[in-house]
Amino acid sequence: MSSEQPKGGADKSTPIPDNAAVRAADALDSRLGIYGAAKKNLRKVFPDHWSFMLGEVALYSFIVLLLTGVFLTLFFKPSMQEVVYDGSYVPLQGIHMSQAYASTLDISFDIRGGLAMRQIHHWAALIFVSSLFVHMFRIFFTGAFRKPREINWLFGFLLLVLAMVNGFTGYSLPDDLLSGTGLRIAEGVVLAIPLVGTYVQFFLFGGEFPGEDIVPRLFTIHVLLIPAIMVGLVTVHLILVFYQKHTQFPGPGKTEKNVVGLPLLPVYAAKAGGFFFIVFGITAALGGLVQINPIWSYGPYNPGQITAGSQPDWYIGFLEGSLRLMPNWEWNIWGHTFSFNVLIPSLILPGVLFTFMAMYPWIEGWITGDKREHHLLDRPRNMPVRTGLGVAWITCYGVLWVCGGNDIIATHFHMSINAITWIGRVAFFVAPVLAYLATVRICKGLQRRDRDKVLHGRETGVIKKLPHGEFIEIHEPLEPGMRHTLTAHEQPKPYELDAAEDENGVARKVKRSDKLRSRMSHWYFAEPIEKPTAEEYKELTSGHGHH
Repeated sequence: MSSEQPKGGADKSTPIPDNAAVRAADALDSRLGIYGAAKKNLRKVFPDHWSFMLGEVALYSFIVLLLTGVFLTLFFKPSMQEVVYDGSYVPLQGIHMSQAYASTLDISFDIRGGLAMRQIHHWAALIFVSSLFVHMFRIFFTGAFRKPREINWLFGFLLLVLAMVNGFTGYSLPDDLLSGTGLRIAEGVVLAIPLVGTYVQFFLFGGEFPGEDIVPRLFTIHVLLIPAIMVGLVTVHLILVFYQKHTQFPGPGKTEKNVVGLPLLPVYAAKAGGFFFIVFGITAALGGLVQINPIWSYGPYNPGQITAGSQPDWYIGFLEGSLRLMPNWEWNIWGHTFSFNVLIPSLILPGVLFTFMAMYPWIEGWITGDKREHHLLDRPRNMPVRTGLGVAWITCYGVLWVCGGNDIIATHFHMSINAITWIGRVAFFVAPVLAYLATVRICKGLQRRDRDKVLHGRETGVIKKLPHGEFIEIHEPLEPGMRHTLTAHEQPKPYELDAAEDENGVARKVKRSDKLRSRMSHWYFAEPIEKPTAEEYKELTSGHGHH
């Protein structure tokens, strides 16, 4: 029997219809509590800023990776068994090759849509790693990693590392000459691990290189192990973003206790959905129009051959560069040879670079002594040392990345490869320092410009001649909202040690770690550019000196 009796809700004049759909929804809600959870979370507010979309690009390209990866898994054969190719690509017909390479050729030439899927998958991987890097830089330069988001920073860092590792494993699966050369280098890196390198190499490769086990094992790691971990990390990362609320840039009405923006449903969800299709469309267009990794040009892997001018995917280029820059250092002690030419550039150097990146939230927290929660972001110019360190890190990575192509530079610009290598060695040590110093000076210069804009207004370019002959430029006062944005940041003070003696005249015992922390804190907050005070602004705008 139908009923028109109102069921719940504040507005009794609009009865809720009683039909099968409503009854099904009630049944689910009574068991799962969907309504309460949705009511709370679907109205959650997200701030609106273009830089927040960088994380969305990473998420959406990851989804594209999963979808195209499932398609490729249906046709790829992860086997090193030797076969004779008899597919559609005529130049390689009759050639002996691994089944992995042959099935990749089949995907490219004999499976409908296979080549497009392969290329979309590869482009999506490059976009995914790129967007993760840029997303991490945005979080770093704006201080979004500070309490309570240190753990989420660590999850993002792990996602970045896993994305790079999984990109390399996927790049190695086709068993072509290019990827086989990369695997050869990876084997050398594994062998460079002190004490256990040989055992790890045998465990991974199942014997002498290249063996017959590496591709099946990389396949399992690539399609099962690492993606499962990444899906888990992405899920926890998004849950923490919901739970801890989103950060926002300073501005009028924005505080540490609120979030100014748009609700998740319907506005933000509609924008996010549209943005997903933009990312998917661009990736599909690249996959369909721009060739990438044409393995048929390289041929099947042969340990006795190597590709000239071969380059890995861009995110591994820094490792290639560090190997090429490293001198051939080795020690002979008591009849044993200790070689550092692979150990230092492939394990120690990346370990230092990426450990610093992972641990930076705790390093900065220790130096500044700041234990408070932060939901308002910093403008990079207002934290010159942090910004300088970030630019120095990028410069260091960039020098290594460029040097990974020193042979390409030498052949294209007719230069000596030895000269390029030595320039790279010097630049590796000097360029990050220069980049740091220049960035700090630029940040402080921008702070001074902000101070002038607040006190004197924006330059209009209009020159006025005063009655006594002086020429001045007319300045336009800033809007109150802009003045607030330029002066909303805090200016922390350096960490100071307690007095050398207590109230009884007894010398205090100061730990070495506290002394180091005080010195680091004074370096971190050295030569601050004081932001204008309200009294300064009132004095200047009262008519004295304001023009």
